[in-house]
Amino acid sequence: MKDITITTKRQLTEIKIWIACFVFTFLLNLASIIIYKTEFKELYTQLLWVFILSIAIYGLLLVLRLLFALIKKTFFKKKG
Repeated sequence: MKDITITTKRQLTEIKIWIACFVFTFLLNLASIIIYKTEFKELYTQLLWVFILSIAIYGLLLVLRLLFALIKKTFFKKKG
């Protein structure tokens, strides 16, 4: 069986993508606190939900990126 290796560069790229998802969901939480005029303690009390949502968004992005790569590989093959 062929071994699959994930390079350090790829790992760092994936971590950066997840951090961007986390920052996005954190800012989304902050915006909802401001819009609905709730207490700012929800910024840290709802951190678990922010974490879970960031993982869900990362997973969705992962699926979309895999589909894009599959379509690109299938339809845009280099000839020669």
